[in-house]
Amino acid sequence: MPAHVAVIMDGNGRWATQRGLPRAAGHREGVKATRVLVRAADAVGLRYLTLYAFSTENWSRPEDEVSTLMRLLEESIYRELPELMERNVRLRVIGRGNGVPLPVRRGIDHVVHETRVNTGLTLVMAFNYGGRDELLDAFRALARRVRAGELSPEDIAETDVSGALYTDGVPDPDLLIRTSGEMRISNFLLWQIAYTELWMTSVLWPDFSSCDLYRAIADFQRRSRRFGGV
Repeated sequence: MPAHVAVIMDGNGRWATQRGLPRAAGHREGVKATRVLVRAADAVGLRYLTLYAFSTENWSRPEDEVSTLMRLLEESIYRELPELMERNVRLRVIGRGNGVPLPVRRGIDHVVHETRVNTGLTLVMAFNYGGRDELLDAFRALARRVRAGELSPEDIAETDVSGALYTDGVPDPDLLIRTSGEMRISNFLLWQIAYTELWMTSVLWPDFSSCDLYRAIADFQRRSRRFGGV
């Protein structure tokens, strides 16, 4: 079993457009698919599940769509708390906090605080996240340590970089799933996925089911991971 699965959840807008619905309808169905995935990941015994919920680039979308996404997140973050507690799931959020609407930030912080001692699945939500931003923030943190005399540039190791990332303490993903048929990483976990197995599907995110997760895991289990070796 993979210990850590990361997911780029893509296709909400296309799902709605194909049905003649507003894009907001696709995002609402996407929330339901996310709930299904978390339940399946918990049932199958994953230790970590990272979801690409909102990227720094997503702010450039139409204002009404961004407002809908923020409202949906604010609503769902409180609604999901009882089930997260029941399932012993711990929420962790990675990304930059600046620019996030205050009600959304408060809701996220509340759920993170309430679930902090849970010991089951760790649900990592990448929100206002960008892989290059994460690397820049890590390099700046390391530069401050060098300037303070805590670290020599020649002594900087991979563990130092990993420790300065938003995901400090979280193992690198074993498996990355992307929906909607796109074949790119989209600025997601650029450092962490160096040896992650990739699994792409044409299924749009609102249609992604627990069976799709099981298929991805089964495919992962058939692969031989050599990490650059023969």
